[in-house]
Amino acid sequence: MPQPTQRDTLVVEQARILAHDAFDGAQYILRVQAPLQAARARPGQFVHLRVAPQLPLRRPLSIMRTSARAGWLEFLYKAVGEGTRLLARRPVGDTLDMLGPVGKPFQIRQPRPVLIGGGVGMPPMIFLAESMRRGPQQPLVILGSEVPFPFQARPSQIIIPGIPSAVIGAMPLLEDWGIASRLASLQAYPGCFQGYVTQLVQHWLDALTPEQRQEVGLYACGPEPMLQAVVRLAADYQLPVQVSLEEYMACATGGCAGCAVPVHHAAGVSMQRVCVDGPVFDGYTIYPEMACNTDSISSEYS
Repeated sequence: MPQPTQRDTLVVEQARILAHDAFDGAQYILRVQAPLQAARARPGQFVHLRVAPQLPLRRPLSIMRTSARAGWLEFLYKAVGEGTRLLARRPVGDTLDMLGPVGKPFQIRQPRPVLIGGGVGMPPMIFLAESMRRGPQQPLVILGSEVPFPFQARPSQIIIPGIPSAVIGAMPLLEDWGIASRLASLQAYPGCFQGYVTQLVQHWLDALTPEQRQEVGLYACGPEPMLQAVVRLAADYQLPVQVSLEEYMACATGGCAGCAVPVHHAAGVSMQRVCVDGPVFDGYTIYPEMACNTDSISSEYS
């Protein structure tokens, strides 16, 4: 039986692997049965799981999708180290000791949110997009990857003003949900924007009226250079921005403070834990060097 942890928001479950599919670029999509965590998970949160019996330390994985009704969670990860390579070998039917959901989720506060995901930073953006399927917001999802995407891109049927006409590659799942998406890469993939995700977002922003831009907020997860560029873009256009950080962590419950990062506020700098104080932060507090003339923007996540 699942056992509650010391934090009311977390549970430990023996998650049974329902599906485990491999994609190019050492990427994997993992689906597990974990009904308590599936019912509690929110976009931006992650789980901390034990990938193999011989490795005592857990690994964090961002949540990509959930079904509270069916009781499953889904993850996209890349096998880059010993732990994730061992996880990639786990077959359907195995169980994984899993703690979660961990962390503070995203908070959507604008009618035109732009969700930007790079590489293994794509999962939180997909989860966040799904949470808005029937809401009043009009999300735009921009995904970037330098290895083949873990899905077969297809031409979008959704017109997005400002996006170059040749950029038609979209994520099929988002397209089925009626959510606008476009793909970016430097690898010359057909239908994709040949450049950085932030350059593609800039094309879209430049096509908006000043009144429309006031309705925009940026939400991002991905490698640090990409997050820095997103915060710089937000500052250039005077937009609020939230970023989800990825850090190595031992406990994921706030006890060890091994994942602490400096967070900048008007009163000074404090060390905050990515696991429980994040992983979602106001982008300007994480990368203040990227921001200029942003005093008029209220804190997006405090």
